[in-house]
Amino acid sequence: MASITQASLMYGLHKTASRESESNCSIHQKSFVSSSSPKLVLKKKNSSSNFKAQIPKASLLEIVHDPTIESKGNQTDGILKVGIICGGPSAERGISLNSARSVLDHIQGDDLQVSCYYIDTNLNAYAISTAQMYSNTPADFDFKLESLAQGFESLSEFAVHLASSVDIVFPVIHGRFGEDGGIQELLEKANVPFVGTASNECRQAFDKYDASLELKRQGFVTVPSFLVEGGRFDKAKLMKWFETNQINSESGKVVVKPARAGSSIGVTVAYGVEDSLIKAKGIISEGIDDRVLVEVFLDGGIEFTSIVLDVGSGFDCHPVALLPTEVELQFHESAAGGEKDAIFNYRRKYLPTQQVAYHTPPRFPTDVIEMIREGASLLFKRFGLRDFARIDGWFLPSLHLSSSAENDNKFGRSKSGTIIFTDINLISGMEQTSFLFQQASKVGFSHSNILRTVIQRACLRYPALSSCNNASNALHRQPKSPEKSCAFSEGKGIRKVFVMFGGETSERQVSLMSGTNVWLNLQAFDDLEVTPCMLAPANEYLSDVNNHEEYDVFSKTVWNLPYSLVLRHTAEEVLDACVEAVEPARAAFTAHVRNQVIMDIMEGLNKQTWFKGFDISDVRPTKYSLEQWIKLAKEVEATVFIAVHGGIGEDGTLQRMLEAEGVPYTGPGVIASKTCMDKVATSLAVGNLENWGVLTIHKDVRSKEELINMPMNGVWHDLTTKLNCETLCVKPGQDGCSTGVARLCCPEDLAVYVNALRNCFPRLPSNSLSKAHGVIEMPNPPPQQIIFEPFIETDPIIFSSKSSNGNSNGLLWEGRSRWVEITVGVVGKRGEIHSLSPSVTVKESGDILSLEEKFQGGTGINLTPPPSSIISKEALVKCKQCIEIIANTLGLEGFSRIDAFVNVDSGEVLIIEVNTVPGMTPSTVLIHQALVEEPPMYPQHFFRALLDLASERSYN
Repeated sequence: MASITQASLMYGLHKTASRESESNCSIHQKSFVSSSSPKLVLKKKNSSSNFKAQIPKASLLEIVHDPTIESKGNQTDGILKVGIICGGPSAERGISLNSARSVLDHIQGDDLQVSCYYIDTNLNAYAISTAQMYSNTPADFDFKLESLAQGFESLSEFAVHLASSVDIVFPVIHGRFGEDGGIQELLEKANVPFVGTASNECRQAFDKYDASLELKRQGFVTVPSFLVEGGRFDKAKLMKWFETNQINSESGKVVVKPARAGSSIGVTVAYGVEDSLIKAKGIISEGIDDRVLVEVFLDGGIEFTSIVLDVGSGFDCHPVALLPTEVELQFHESAAGGEKDAIFNYRRKYLPTQQVAYHTPPRFPTDVIEMIREGASLLFKRFGLRDFARIDGWFLPSLHLSSSAENDNKFGRSKSGTIIFTDINLISGMEQTSFLFQQASKVGFSHSNILRTVIQRACLRYPALSSCNNASNALHRQPKSPEKSCAFSEGKGIRKVFVMFGGETSERQVSLMSGTNVWLNLQAFDDLEVTPCMLAPANEYLSDVNNHEEYDVFSKTVWNLPYSLVLRHTAEEVLDACVEAVEPARAAFTAHVRNQVIMDIMEGLNKQTWFKGFDISDVRPTKYSLEQWIKLAKEVEATVFIAVHGGIGEDGTLQRMLEAEGVPYTGPGVIASKTCMDKVATSLAVGNLENWGVLTIHKDVRSKEELINMPMNGVWHDLTTKLNCETLCVKPGQDGCSTGVARLCCPEDLAVYVNALRNCFPRLPSNSLSKAHGVIEMPNPPPQQIIFEPFIETDPIIFSSKSSNGNSNGLLWEGRSRWVEITVGVVGKRGEIHSLSPSVTVKESGDILSLEEKFQGGTGINLTPPPSSIISKEALVKCKQCIEIIANTLGLEGFSRIDAFVNVDSGEVLIIEVNTVPGMTPSTVLIHQALVEEPPMYPQHFFRALLDLASERSYN
């Protein structure tokens, strides 16, 4: 059955041509083994009961010996060979991997060939496969390097390799070694062309203190700052600095941040001299940086960021600032006072929670926007930057720094307030919804077009690459506007696809990430016309929508979105952008400032023969009721790709409405969706499969009202007695798997959790419960039904990094309980479901996977397929059989994800839950599992296969 299903699954891979050329992968498909061929070897650790799983060095080393890596092609073939380098030693390397993955997705094509490289924390260089680029985290990379990568003896050897193997390097390393001139100097010495700013200029711009001094010399208004360097903590001088800037030395608010660690890591708020020194010492002791800045906290300031694009020729710099973005921090009404002093830190920047909103263009006066653009372009040129950069700063509408004749003549003073530039980012983040793509899309660049423009601009500096200037003319297929999507072009063989995301559940932000990823991947296919669509979040939540018959689901709002409005941080932000886009005054304002940017860009790019223009038209979003939207989908014969997590996207409601109109859609049908959404119903549905090796977890369901009104000690005793356990796992009754899930170890933990439900807290802060844990995002609105289960104890799987004695990377696992937690995707037609290879997920902190570990790049380790040292081959086969039995018993089709525990000896499965609309973010485990199939399926092909399965579904 599995082989038949696999053939059906692969149908979508061969049915339609894609712009992505298989031959462009720098490491071919032979780099993968099937799920039945484990990559890890277990070695017993002396006489101890601990085991260390190691990766044999030689097992798959041959995968990197590929002609596209080993030899440099000549330019007469018209193919530009680009080497992407990611990773690095800084704490931002996880974001670097996300950026590199995004660059890879959007630049490869028949005319541009990509090779991928990784630098680890010790500055060791490796050639990696394009497939490995989709591993989620640095830990994933580091653990698998010995078997899946070609290591270089030294950075010098690495540079020699690049000189003979690629035409130009695209460094995508954030922070140290990527933006401080390190990688640039290495490439310069080896005469390897590269994208971005030269090493000397990187060094000056990267150090925030040195850059601030240079900004001041160049005539810019700057933020007063104090440098704490190395072990020298001069309290008296810092005290004097506080007094000079009229800041209270005991409680005055300042910002403490590393001088050389990017724009997010280690940035914090301090209060007074003592606290400032404590936090500065912390940054130094943690090894983030040995130079720390203490800066004036800009109360009343509004943060902005601006991408600058160089559209000049050769060494002629012609910088143009795109439309800046305003960064608005948002706070919950019940936020503690300390949160009001929050800053735009790592968590707010990269985790999809509703704590920040972006506005492009900013809600600033026109003269302020013009001055920001002028200042950013001027700064770019005076600092000698190249190709592109991101420049951050603050607009202070009312606050003016200490007035003096010197300051009054500085650049940044305007009649509307003061503009201050604070951070220069030499390699801007390039995740799918990053500022680069937000701002570029606003003026007409797709992801592919802006990246290729940056690469082509870099090529102009190198005479040897002049023949490439006309080679890369082909852009990825032009996105269609929502208006054009309504006009079905008969006879052209173009399939309409509506990708729906958003919704009202607590997982709507992850849904936005999933939908955006699916939409961008499916755009690679020339025979598809893909429209992103957002199911709008409600302004006010009903206490329990499912219990209100009068609630009209048909009246829910759906927006068909233009390209630029999708690239936002939250669903609420997308909704606000839609409202702004159709508001006449705001639309006119945006059009005015956008047209000025476009004119400035074209002044430079019109001189370039390789530039073929913008590929995104400026259109407004279109608003429909859900009923109207479904009728539109029927009219244009669209297939709906459902990426709405939870709510009507996963409980069978949307599926029932689509079926009523005969609109094909992805994922399971009505009955299966409704069953799997209810975790209790799921257990009951598979409760008779024990003889087949499928077990269920006992559950106890309590209402929120009951929990709020009952004494906690009594509830705790009742639950632990009925469930025969000492600790509990708590989760929402009908929500996804990412929010509100926690381990409770005592009545006090239960009281904390119930209090959060009572007060509608958006999250539980770190370490709120007795067992240390990170931030727990809570469902919003709070669920009416809460499920309690025994917390299943498993032996921890611990990642062991390379030690000082030279031992290899590995996993430490005691293996006493014989159960491990897995997650596994299932794909196929109903009754013919095929189990992908399970993944064992290593939790880096706590007992419950945090939202970060599920969806934020930089955390979590996925072992796909499971190491044979942990799960025997026979048990793995049995496990996959059990998963397929579960899927077919539940009537799943299309694709889903099943979370479970598996007995590593018998292969028996203890089911946790089934997700009928699983996460489809760039770091989703489903992509890892698809890549170990035979043949491997890259993300574009995987999502296409799921789409094709939707068109073959039966409504019987």
